[in-house]
Amino acid sequence: MAAGRTRAGREGLEAKVDGLPTGPGVYQFKSDRDAILYIGKAQNLRSRVRQYLSGGDGRMQIPALMERVRDVDVLVTANVKEALLLENELIKRHKPVFNVKLRDDKQYLALRLDTRETWPRLTTVRRFRKDGADYFGPYTSSVALKEALSNLRRLFPLRSCSDAVFADYGRRGRPCIEYEMKRCSGPCNGLAEPTAYSEQVQGTALFLRGRSEELVATMRAQMRAASEDERFEEAARLRDRVAAVENTLQQQQIVSEKSLERDVFGLAREGGEVELQVLHVREGRVVAAEDYAFSQVKLDDGEVMSSFLGQYYGQYYDQYYGKSDEREAPREILCSAAFEDDGALAAWLRERWDRRVEIRSPQRGGIRRLVDIATRNAELALAQRLAARESVEAALGEIAEACGLGLPPQRIECYDVSNLQGSLAVASRVVFEAGLPIKKDYRRYRIKQAAGGDDYDCLREVMGRRLKRSESEPLPDLLMVDGGRGQLGVVIAAVEDAGVVVECVAISKERDNTSRGPRVRRGGGLKAERLFRPGRANPILLAPSSRGLLLLQRVRDESHRFAIEFQRELRSKRATISILEELPGIGPGKRRKLLRSLGSLRAVREASEADLVQVAGISAHDASTIHRFFHADTESPATSEVDDEETTATEAAAAAEAGATGSE
Repeated sequence: MAAGRTRAGREGLEAKVDGLPTGPGVYQFKSDRDAILYIGKAQNLRSRVRQYLSGGDGRMQIPALMERVRDVDVLVTANVKEALLLENELIKRHKPVFNVKLRDDKQYLALRLDTRETWPRLTTVRRFRKDGADYFGPYTSSVALKEALSNLRRLFPLRSCSDAVFADYGRRGRPCIEYEMKRCSGPCNGLAEPTAYSEQVQGTALFLRGRSEELVATMRAQMRAASEDERFEEAARLRDRVAAVENTLQQQQIVSEKSLERDVFGLAREGGEVELQVLHVREGRVVAAEDYAFSQVKLDDGEVMSSFLGQYYGQYYDQYYGKSDEREAPREILCSAAFEDDGALAAWLRERWDRRVEIRSPQRGGIRRLVDIATRNAELALAQRLAARESVEAALGEIAEACGLGLPPQRIECYDVSNLQGSLAVASRVVFEAGLPIKKDYRRYRIKQAAGGDDYDCLREVMGRRLKRSESEPLPDLLMVDGGRGQLGVVIAAVEDAGVVVECVAISKERDNTSRGPRVRRGGGLKAERLFRPGRANPILLAPSSRGLLLLQRVRDESHRFAIEFQRELRSKRATISILEELPGIGPGKRRKLLRSLGSLRAVREASEADLVQVAGISAHDASTIHRFFHADTESPATSEVDDEETTATEAAAAAEAGATGSE
């Protein structure tokens, strides 16, 4: 019966193909559930789709695709260039499983320069905004960014301080140490001429855009003009700057003696894993590099390259506000994998940037060496990614074997409860998938009902709130809690009450019972850890060097960090009410005596235990509690009013950036 339905569907599909138009456009292959499987473009729609059905397209992924195809829709365009644009938009909108999708969501670092400011400065950002400023990047590593800034501040000493610090040094009447180190021209104290500073800003922009020849020529002209006007000190300063720029450029990797602009794309593949490396060559030098990783790719190399290029040059332009030097298409694009698109991509780029753009796949000569460099870098990045994945898979396998799980836990949730002397009780949830943190799924909880000093009660409340959302937020493969057998018992009870099934584990540091109380036992310089599982009397002890244990420790430490960060944020924001109200065991009467005797909240905060004991009505125990409260771990300096609902980490960051008074 199933085969009969397949044949009927195939016959209907072939009949539909016979009626397709012969002009250019976009075709969409769909499954029996009307889900879009693949989107492509063609000069002749009927001929191209028929090629798929007849098996004339010899690519390796086509049989797997055609087994699932039950229907095809087409969109006719005026020409193949319009088909290319439409294909890119539809891929980004529908994300078909057989298409390569460029997910450039790593939030690379970039440099921002706003020339409208009185004294412009370079700042580090992660988002390009439509605010009229110039953006340079992206930088794929913080090391590359710091190196660029270090070079720039030696060549062009722009200010690096914030507006508040800038104004503060202006009031003081003396510049900061950056001026003494010749890394700032001292505009805060009128030590920089506006014209000279503006020239430094222009030089910075030219240097970051890779237009070094224009920069050097401009500075040489300025040097000659200063010399002719007998401004010899300024001429000497420009001479030294020209020499510094030329020395910096000589240290960069030269790949061609010709002043050419190229983007070079290298592709490496192992099965369905694909890595693409992009080298940006400006004036014959490699000035930047990027890499992109894709998994479960079913397209051949040529199709991957074609789809990637269309999205690479299209997405950046559409997402941000205009033509960016770094993502603008150069005059020449070199690719390691050849593809046929009837010249549509080159025509589209030529129209967009109003100049000729050539796309080539060289097979020999010097430019082939550039492609080989990009390809070797892609191969290295792919090998490193696969090695890291194998390490994570081995770690998850160790966890599954040690804990008696059926399958390796790909998704792990971990919870941690934190409070300060019984007050400001909070909890955190962190989520890891395949060994990597999924920060959009992090949650922060403000304890509403449980007693702040009762960790079990706090955990019971948090787990109840989490498990109520098991339908909207699917349960993980492994639910972990920072604690021992008691915390595990609370989690198991909450899971049973909710009527759900999920694997649970608790992790805690092993302790010794000594006369001084429990202490962390250390062996070989490493803290021993214990894992507790339901139905097992004895804890599970993994070797300190176990990859599985190291992964669980990383997850636990991240949950602890996230909870402490939340608690610190609460304390640092509270300004509307006295922090004395959070002191455990200190009532209104004692608070009044403290303020009346010591004079201010700051005096109470800075007072020693001996000073606190001198206050009438404050016992030695009270003094110790107050002192510990203000000085415990230096983790929690001051709090604020917030709501009690849990939020995502992304929402919290957005609220903080918008100046909100509370995020949770």
